[in-house]
Amino acid sequence: MNKDGKYADAIVAYKQALKIDSNNFYANYGIAFSLLQSDRGKEGIPYLEKAIKANTSLTAEVEDLLGNIYDKYHEPAKAIEAYKAGIKADPKYQHAYYNLGLVYFRDKNYAEAEKQAIEAIKLDPKNANSQRMYALVTFHQNKRAVALLGFCSFILAEPNTARSAEAFGNMQHILQGGTLKIEPGTAAPVIDANTNALNQAIKLAVATTAKNKYPTPADQLTAQLSAIFNATGPLADKQSGNDFFKTYLAVYFYKLAQSPNMPAFARMLNQANPENAKWIADHPQYMNDLYAWVKATERGF
Repeated sequence: MNKDGKYADAIVAYKQALKIDSNNFYANYGIAFSLLQSDRGKEGIPYLEKAIKANTSLTAEVEDLLGNIYDKYHEPAKAIEAYKAGIKADPKYQHAYYNLGLVYFRDKNYAEAEKQAIEAIKLDPKNANSQRMYALVTFHQNKRAVALLGFCSFILAEPNTARSAEAFGNMQHILQGGTLKIEPGTAAPVIDANTNALNQAIKLAVATTAKNKYPTPADQLTAQLSAIFNATGPLADKQSGNDFFKTYLAVYFYKLAQSPNMPAFARMLNQANPENAKWIADHPQYMNDLYAWVKATERGF
């Protein structure tokens, strides 16, 4: 019934099951889920507490649902506690890292959110939500190079959607030298030496390509990103304490810049643009070559 969205019917059925066995794990978990979907999440907390006491292999999933309830009702401290308990129960449960990162993100604790996003990506590299969160939280810390490559990675995972269009807009903001305004009540991000060097590399790469004229905006973007990838790859490789960005993003996109696939990549990033959409339709082999490269090229951590 939950699968069909019949949550009211599911609640009735689970209550009947719990009359027979009040400790039934699946009934306790199921009724809590149904209550949350029915905007009665807090009523589900006692049922989840029973399910947690059962100490099954699904405890992490139960703690994750408990965290979702606390998060929905704006109790971040309790949500964080639940998600951390879920991670302790199963360190490979990806959803708990992602949801924990979301709570930190909403609380404007971007450094902690970044850590959780990294762990979530490591457990599920194809998950677009984690990729997007990583890009956004690094953008909020003024890690412009990290965020730029993060947005590129997100759009690769989720091309041609409303969210990818938003991500492309953020990329344009970065390329134009923009930074996010400091939010009220939030301290200015601390820019360490590694971040500053990478940010300066973007600035120099964009300035260098600006000296030339290009037939189309996509050709200009191809040149800009090629210059940035070629600069940040070797630079990040020399840095220490930045291993995830270096191995997962900088090295990967440096390899892309060495391939013949940059024109297709630049247009894939902004498929909502009619000119890019036409180019993609007219050059199917170029796009096939890009996707073949993506499939064949390994990404490390």
